[in-house]
Amino acid sequence: MSKRALLEVIALGPQDAVAAQAGGADRLELVTDMAADGLTPPRATFAAVRAAVGLPLRVMLRATDGFAAGAVRALCEEAEALRAEGAEEFVLGFLTPDGRPDLAALAALTEVLDGCRWTFHRAIDRAADRDALRKELAAAGATGLDTYLTAGSAQGVAEGLPTLLAEQARTAAGEPGYVPRILVGGGLGLGHLPALRAAGLDAFHIGGAARPAGWSAPVDAAAVAQWREALDRAVP
Repeated sequence: MSKRALLEVIALGPQDAVAAQAGGADRLELVTDMAADGLTPPRATFAAVRAAVGLPLRVMLRATDGFAAGAVRALCEEAEALRAEGAEEFVLGFLTPDGRPDLAALAALTEVLDGCRWTFHRAIDRAADRDALRKELAAAGATGLDTYLTAGSAQGVAEGLPTLLAEQARTAAGEPGYVPRILVGGGLGLGHLPALRAAGLDAFHIGGAARPAGWSAPVDAAAVAQWREALDRAVP
């Protein structure tokens, strides 16, 4: 049997969190404002979700739509406040205007996070050179970075599949810059799972797929359960 795959579901609040847990999610990504592709949630929302479920919970640190860090000091203060509230895992990732990792912003935030585990989100799919980004972050000693959330392409998993398979091979080989786990998300469909699982990918992220009625509706436990069942099938 294959190793159980991780299923991460986007949650906007406690109702989403409870439904995701009931459907078999392993972890939540907590955000607000999906119209801006996910921003830092209010501390009260984090506290309500934390009280509602026992699942691991990664909290977005992002102040504005796009991939610029914006006001880094304010973001650091938010991170400090979330940590004081009990947050232990995070999601972040910023690019400079020329598409390189914003190492200064990342260093400031990871100092506040002080070893907390975190995901570099889909900014990698907008990087000028994704291989260079990974190697720059590894060389910079990005403390706590254990995951890359990526579709392999800014256009989504359908276009990014060859990149995901190639990067997974490099991850399996332990190449420098490729040690963090690949979390596949962004236009991910159930039909993509067989090829991804057969290649050894074992972490998956869904947002809209957990909400058949759209983002105005809450997470649907049955939709999450469908993904859980698909992931739990033995890999050919």
